[in-house]
Amino acid sequence: MREEDYKAAAVVKLDSLSDVNDIGKPWRYEDEGLTVTRTCPWSPPGCHPVGCGLKLYVNDEGRLVKVEGDENHPVTQGRLCPRCIALKDYVYNPARIIHPMKRAREDRGKADKWEEISWEEAFDIVKENYERITSQYGYESVVGFSGTGREGGTMSLYPTMVFGTPNYCYTQSGYACYTPRLAAVAYITGCTYPEWDYAGALPGRWDDERYVQTEVIMLWGKAPLESNPDGFFGHAVIDAMRRGTRIINIDPRVNWLSTRADIHLQLRAGTDTALGMAMLNIIISEDLYDHDFVEYWCYGFDELAERVKEMPPEKAAEICELPIEKIYAAARMYANAKPAAIMWGLAVDQKTDGMQNGQCIIALQAITGNLDRPGGQLLPGADAGHNELGFGYAESIGDELMSKMIGLDQYPAYCNMILNAQADLMLETLETDEPYPIRMGFYMGNNLMTCTSMEPKRWHDAIVKSLEFCIGIDTFMNASIESSCDLFLPIATVAEREGTVFTHYAPCTVTAGFMHKAVDCGGLPSDMELAYELGKHLHPERFEKWANAHELVEHFRLGVQEHGEYFDKVSQCVVAQVPIDYYKYEKGLLRADGQPGFATPTGRVELWSTAFHQFGDDPLPYYIEPEFGPVNSPDLMEEYPFILTTGARTTAFFHSEHRQIAYLRELNPDPICEINPATARSLGVADGQWVRLWNQFGECLMKAKVSEIVDEKTIHAQHAWWFPEEDGSEPNLYGNFRSNINNLLPNGHMGKLGFGAPNKCLICACEPIVESYDTDMNLIWEKFGKLV
Repeated sequence: MREEDYKAAAVVKLDSLSDVNDIGKPWRYEDEGLTVTRTCPWSPPGCHPVGCGLKLYVNDEGRLVKVEGDENHPVTQGRLCPRCIALKDYVYNPARIIHPMKRAREDRGKADKWEEISWEEAFDIVKENYERITSQYGYESVVGFSGTGREGGTMSLYPTMVFGTPNYCYTQSGYACYTPRLAAVAYITGCTYPEWDYAGALPGRWDDERYVQTEVIMLWGKAPLESNPDGFFGHAVIDAMRRGTRIINIDPRVNWLSTRADIHLQLRAGTDTALGMAMLNIIISEDLYDHDFVEYWCYGFDELAERVKEMPPEKAAEICELPIEKIYAAARMYANAKPAAIMWGLAVDQKTDGMQNGQCIIALQAITGNLDRPGGQLLPGADAGHNELGFGYAESIGDELMSKMIGLDQYPAYCNMILNAQADLMLETLETDEPYPIRMGFYMGNNLMTCTSMEPKRWHDAIVKSLEFCIGIDTFMNASIESSCDLFLPIATVAEREGTVFTHYAPCTVTAGFMHKAVDCGGLPSDMELAYELGKHLHPERFEKWANAHELVEHFRLGVQEHGEYFDKVSQCVVAQVPIDYYKYEKGLLRADGQPGFATPTGRVELWSTAFHQFGDDPLPYYIEPEFGPVNSPDLMEEYPFILTTGARTTAFFHSEHRQIAYLRELNPDPICEINPATARSLGVADGQWVRLWNQFGECLMKAKVSEIVDEKTIHAQHAWWFPEEDGSEPNLYGNFRSNINNLLPNGHMGKLGFGAPNKCLICACEPIVESYDTDMNLIWEKFGKLV
């Protein structure tokens, strides 16, 4: 990779925040005899980068006593989810770790062997092991396991500038979370992520003169109210509905929005691409597409029109198990609305043909003329950054080391796009030492053995065997760190840190928010501060240009080269709406060369993808029947008769976080699987009874919720379950493998470009069990509910 290719796409320049945000109260003020600090959190508590507005009330003793929503925030407007409301219980939870800890490698998996140490000793331990391992095996022998992050792209400073490794790795098979959508959009349009334009960046919001009310939103595998995904504030959908926006919901499950939708397409899990091709077929054959946009701004329309003829609506109806009239109605409703938008979620990523599903959705947005129009799909400009990538590659990696990234030769579309080692091949490398050994690792806000790894026991065994030294960076102990780490480095919560939050990780920024420190629970660092201090110990030459972590923030997050008081100044606005423009493709604002069009080789939206063709995949969308399902595996269906889908969000938790927050755990005390009443009767399963789920890959125990949320053929299971109230030592590991639905999910079944995984379209069997593992809420309150 050339140096100019990895210049930090992370830069987001905000030149006049104080000018675009003149709202409400100052960032810190007195109220009710308390000091109130306004802030916009990223995490923890866990969430995607929505940057919801918080007001943190602190008493004279410096203790956080109350959390409220900030009514001054232009988007969230004082509305909060339970996780933010319970922030005080997170910050002061008795299980919170506020000191660095160490233990010997032979004591891994022994919860009683941790020993508190100083930060100086912790840094010395890191340096000693890092220099020993890299001198023997090379910098490529270090792997950084990433999660959803604590400050977004600052996380990627750890693997690049701090540890200097090309092997930054999100361990979910096929990177089946958000990135397949990003990659599809980038390769087809040259942009990053086309979000629904919910007027979040406009000073007048819904009433701004530039805004046009969205007529129809198609929610495709997305539950925005529960997930607030990837920087999008989910309640904006409700705001739009109150103004007349209609909803099409595509989901195998019934949720609150689908019960209010004009059309709910409750398709068979994993068949979304067939549905997308059929919708394109209808819109093209009935001449419902935008002729001007197609003629001037699209490439390969005729080829696409021929391809989707292979998926007539009748065929899709049979594949998806949908009434054909609903497919026609949804396609016409979306195409005839002006403007309309599609919000697509995790379900698009979590199938083998996820990239092709993404192709269909982008094509629908394009041929209906809804790209980059008010109330349609908002596109980022050519100068938009991406806060997950690019930090430190030019300074620290270089071409030779970059060429050693695991998976780069087999999956260049994956590795070059996300600058990550390919997850499935990283697992094989840990198991085999091929093409070279991996001997040091660190977790960055990632409880991979509970949440983000398929076949988690396989990952567990590979990591414990291979890594001579491993570091955990987090706020609480978890099963991953307990099983495999030798050093624990604690970090600050959002109430204790300063930093930045750009919605949608910055590629489609609507608001820019700033975190402000309100309390201090032991002088803990933020991720940026920890990266800065670690970096100075390991590679001081890389960090000498910055006097402190604030200057690092200014450089990497704000694009400022002249350091000083810039961060301190602009952060006091707390939140700013970032100015946007529409129809940028007409104005030369999507391309680095300033020419009209899109940043693709053809200058157009590539319905026939030159990039897919270059990487050896079909340039047009195609449907892949789920590998494990009623069509491809009828013999397996006799043994495993149900379709298994996983991972729908709950408001109580963010992935594996918050299980030890007593108030939140009461909302969802046990791992739930949803079973249709007719299915439950046939199995002899009562509501609230524990059941065993299993398939050819593994098994787990869950508690049945008997409900018509799912149809008779489908079982849905919650993900990321562990039990922090239980014994943390091996082999129990907080009950990590007992109710972990990832036991039933395989590695190695991704698409041709390395993306995607069948996590939401597998098969399983189910039976009731007699044993009871009911959660003891009294124990949880006793252990975690007493604030210290």
